[in-house]
Amino acid sequence: MVETAVFTYGLLASFVLSAASHNQRAQRPNPAIMNYIGYVLFGMSVAAAVLLTGYAVWQLA
Repeated sequence: MVETAVFTYGLLASFVLSAASHNQRAQRPNPAIMNYIGYVLFGMSVAAAVLLTGYAVWQLA
């Protein structure tokens, strides 16, 4: 189950970053849905980092 989630996350992140790079080179704005997906992925990354940091600190105590 975790493997599927990690694969989907990586696939979406790769798609969003490559599309944003392509749109920047073409000097076009990004579609709203791509911005939304990018913000969701960013939020998930920050949440995972905070949770894993908290878990690591908890294990050290």
